[in-house]
Amino acid sequence: MYDWNDLKAFLAVAETGSTLSAAQALRVSQTTVARRIAALEAATSLNLFERRQAGYALTPVGEAMLASAIAVRDAANRFGEAAGARSRDAGGTVSLTTMEIFAVTILPPILRDLRAAHPAIHIHLDTSDEPRELAAGAADIAIRSSKQPTGAGLVGRRIADNPWTVYCSRDYADRHGIPHTRDELAAHPFIGGGGGVWEPYQAWLRQYGLEESVVMRYDTASGLLAGVRAGMGLTVLPAFLADREADLIRCLPPKSEDSTGLWLLTHERLRHVPRVRLVLDFLATELAKLGRG
Repeated sequence: MYDWNDLKAFLAVAETGSTLSAAQALRVSQTTVARRIAALEAATSLNLFERRQAGYALTPVGEAMLASAIAVRDAANRFGEAAGARSRDAGGTVSLTTMEIFAVTILPPILRDLRAAHPAIHIHLDTSDEPRELAAGAADIAIRSSKQPTGAGLVGRRIADNPWTVYCSRDYADRHGIPHTRDELAAHPFIGGGGGVWEPYQAWLRQYGLEESVVMRYDTASGLLAGVRAGMGLTVLPAFLADREADLIRCLPPKSEDSTGLWLLTHERLRHVPRVRLVLDFLATELAKLGRG
């Protein structure tokens, strides 16, 4: 077997007549080209060139092998062109599942930009409170807030840290002050619910012994956000989202041991499907930008 780079050196020298010109065309050193020619001759047990003072000339064997080498290069170029075309023309529907609270806050501008950049892609956005099973085909991509995602065949990456803590609105803070301790928190009303948000929210309340402080509950995350923005009370939210809400103020720093992250996931059988790969890469770039910000 031979190295593809050795074959490229053979073609370049055959077409230019010298290792110096071939090196310039390939953007490598002349020594590298000469070494690759020698390696190809050793691998094939053929003498492909005559080394002359004026340059390299193909031997009769080299002349006979040239057409085959050109055919290999043409096939490689066609492969690259076909792969590029499939990537550029990737289209179709990609199903994306996430918590409603992300779907109504950080995702709309990202999906707007995705649509502008790739109009052939259509997104089906699922905001079910129950995590969809990617292995069963319930969705193509998931954005999840989790310490460590679980599920068969999941692949993906942790985009950013996403601990949970308590927030109030600026209007509420102006009227009632900002609580900074557990005892101060107990004197304030909490807004609860929020659909899929409620499980990690309730776990946070239990840690602080504040479950009895919940005086109002919404069935949806958008309702929860509307309530806290209106100054009805305090609520617990994921920091990746809430720290970007101009109307909200963080009351307490997240607990240092909270290792919750924001994860971008797909199933291993879908990771190389062009339309899914395109959306994954786009989301990863844009969410990582938010994380760095």
